[in-house]
Amino acid sequence: MKMISKNIVSLGGFLMAGGLLMASCTANFESYNTNPNEATEEDMTHDNLREGSFFSQMQRGVFVVGKDMGGEYQITEALQADLYASYLAPTMKWGNDNRTDQYVMYMPWVNALFNDAYERIMQPWYEIRKVSTDNSTALAMATVVKVLGMQRVTDAYGPIPYSKFGTAVQVPYDTQEEVYNNMFTELAHAIEVLTDYADKNSSTYLADYDDVYSGNVKKWIKLANTLRLRMAMRISNVNEAKAQTEAATAIGNKYGLMASADDDALLHQSSTFTFIHPLYEIATSWDDEHMSATMECYLVGYNDPRLGVYFQRATGTGEFKGIRNGKQSISKEQYKENTSRMNYAANSNMEWMRAAEAYFLMAEAKLRWDLGELTAQEYYEKGIRTSFASANVSGADSYIANADKLPLSEYKDPYTNRSTNVSGMLTMRSVAWEDGDDDANMERIMIQKWIALYPNGQEAWSEMRRTGLPGWVRLESYRAQSDVQNNEMISRMNFPTTEFTNNTDNANEAVKMLGGKDGAGTRLWWDVKR
Repeated sequence: MKMISKNIVSLGGFLMAGGLLMASCTANFESYNTNPNEATEEDMTHDNLREGSFFSQMQRGVFVVGKDMGGEYQITEALQADLYASYLAPTMKWGNDNRTDQYVMYMPWVNALFNDAYERIMQPWYEIRKVSTDNSTALAMATVVKVLGMQRVTDAYGPIPYSKFGTAVQVPYDTQEEVYNNMFTELAHAIEVLTDYADKNSSTYLADYDDVYSGNVKKWIKLANTLRLRMAMRISNVNEAKAQTEAATAIGNKYGLMASADDDALLHQSSTFTFIHPLYEIATSWDDEHMSATMECYLVGYNDPRLGVYFQRATGTGEFKGIRNGKQSISKEQYKENTSRMNYAANSNMEWMRAAEAYFLMAEAKLRWDLGELTAQEYYEKGIRTSFASANVSGADSYIANADKLPLSEYKDPYTNRSTNVSGMLTMRSVAWEDGDDDANMERIMIQKWIALYPNGQEAWSEMRRTGLPGWVRLESYRAQSDVQNNEMISRMNFPTTEFTNNTDNANEAVKMLGGKDGAGTRLWWDVKR
């Protein structure tokens, strides 16, 4: 990839008048040649304005938000990983049948996730790095955001330019293992710096620029620890020793993991920062995507109280209903009124990471390595309760005790009325914990984690690839993708075409890092268990 040469944020400065400056004007030079609406270089040194402006930009780039950015979010999230995770399904086809839910690699959309991440996350982080010391609190907070955002990118593509970003116009790639190792090192240092700050200060930091935690450093530490634990579990099947060490370190940090809904990492809307939530636009304004068949089967089958928080009843039938991904023929008029829209308001906050995830990670770590003070069952049940709290719904006790209700075994298409037996596709487990059966309980953990992760399709898709769980309603047709076998899940996104144009030699080397094929069926480094 080429280094981005344009300034991402205008840093201001003096507006120089053209031509010769008359001596009689020099006394008033600053007042004549300073834009009163733009920060000067001197201004940028006050109150962390330089670091804060780039930090704010990074926050808006993790999941792309902003004025008129709903379409960009759609092509980087909702039409990629949200479909691969079987959270959403399209109500229509685009252009020349660009069916990403049939694993079409429509390259303008494939390019977008990659290029946006470098422009909106890596470049502003690099600007903060240039003006920061190694132990800068601002850099530490920015590094947590960087790792959070870029982990999603490496888990979509595999090898990416990372450790050498900023060193050359054409940037070499790191293997995915190298990316993860660098991220662990960066997170460890960031946590150390933030912990030192929290130990010595009760005040907030970068509060005026932080739309997630309003400068609460202790909450940033909890997020960083939970992210570290997430990454540890991701590599647990390829480097178990390192995974266990990283997990134990994250769990053992004095400020701990995210523990309650109050710790949820959300990009908040405010009087000074507003956006139209893209899932509101996609579902309600555009009717482009609705609930998937897989979501219907799990949430309706369990009579899950989160169902009405996640989705709306179909306007035409009053039912909660999903669409099967990979339909051979589809039009919006067939499914617009008889399927469920995502339940978002225009001013909803943007979810980054929920505290419930920490408990499901701990439940798995307990089963595998006996980490943590509680039992695996207790962590599992705390995960469900915390997810219910985040969704602001009641009924967790009866839900957790359910030993009878299972996911739906039949899916009925709301337009064709055709029924399909999907029991062999889904993970048919009740919610209630089963003493003595670790395999069954691992399946339960992953089902409930998948539900709790919504709407973060990238993380859900990654966990489905890592564990093979939970089961999902298979695509109706794989006709558009020969690289992925029938009944298999897509393994990755192709490298962007822009990389082969602008960073040719390094992109070709990255293909070799994959084992020689830049394909949607090529598995990533950590994807070895399915």
